[in-house]
Amino acid sequence: MSDTPLVDREDQEGLAILSLNRPDSLNALSPNLFVELRAHLDDLARVTDGIGCVILCGRGRSFSAGNDLKAIQAGERPPSPHFQAETLEAIERLPQPVIAAVQGHCYTGALELAIACDLLIAAETARFSDTHGKWGMSPTWGMSQRLPRRVGLLAAREMMFSGRVVDGTEAVRIGLANRAVPEDELMPSAVAMARSFLENSWHTLRMDKQLINGGLERNLTDGLAWEREVSPGAGPDTAERIRSFGK
Repeated sequence: MSDTPLVDREDQEGLAILSLNRPDSLNALSPNLFVELRAHLDDLARVTDGIGCVILCGRGRSFSAGNDLKAIQAGERPPSPHFQAETLEAIERLPQPVIAAVQGHCYTGALELAIACDLLIAAETARFSDTHGKWGMSPTWGMSQRLPRRVGLLAAREMMFSGRVVDGTEAVRIGLANRAVPEDELMPSAVAMARSFLENSWHTLRMDKQLINGGLERNLTDGLAWEREVSPGAGPDTAERIRSFGK
């Protein structure tokens, strides 16, 4: 068995970069890869004082070609029936904002993984597609719920029903991605976005994510009441930031 991690983590001054590390198989999402990814997520959730933002990316030519059917055929099994779906939910619950940086293929399960992240930067040549229909399968990792919330009902239906490929430029137009950049600018752009977040209060970053996600589970009236109930307003660094204003 290789000692090479399937998911590599690099910490850089408050930023954690998680890299899917199976470039020879286009970072296909095997059950064992998900086990490693979950372990990193569980650890990151415990280190909010040291890590304020996360980037999820893929090594090599592609973010990920999707679920690893060969690994499943070879007998790999997740620890529980819905482990992969629950891992995507762990990304959403992670206190820190998560940016997906996507190049090359981002198909089906990989698309579900990418849209579980809070934001997405795409290479202009990235290729997004939901190919469940090509295999006679239906989604169980969240596609039917997250994609309509990301791109709207009509665009999600068309992507899911057709299985067609959307490039990075169109992904921005339909709201799937925040921005599209030349591929050689992908990681610098993702890091620059993360650094712009990290300049602000990490307390606010965590609360913003919690409040947005919690509000999406409620109607507007209940969401407004919930924000007032849950939000602490001023945080532990508010006074210091006010004192340093203008200096």
